[in-house]
Amino acid sequence: MTLSIDDVTAVTFESTRAHVPDPSDYTTVTPGWSETEYRAVEIADDSLGGLWEGRPGAVSFDEWPYTEFCVMLEGRVAVVDHAGRRREFGAGEAFVVPKGFRGTWETIEPSRKYFVAMR
Repeated sequence: MTLSIDDVTAVTFESTRAHVPDPSDYTTVTPGWSETEYRAVEIADDSLGGLWEGRPGAVSFDEWPYTEFCVMLEGRVAVVDHAGRRREFGAGEAFVVPKGFRGTWETIEPSRKYFVAMR
């Protein structure tokens, strides 16, 4: 199969498929938590990418299911490990959350990011 320029797509909120993660996917969820993934590519449950937006709140998890590369577009988030150590990231910053990470994702202010989740 030969692919063409028609197979190259822009990654925008309008050109992707919206997916709201189920709160039961997380160990705990704070009141007011809200997030939506805008999936541009889905190869498998643990290999996908696109855009993400979230409202202030936090989710915790016992084991992050994939390695996730993030590039913040706007807003501010924090990642807190199981020992309480914290790192914050804002617009223009990129970071990686490794598969198996245990801790909390906190959306400090309304935020948007590009993300790629890999096995």
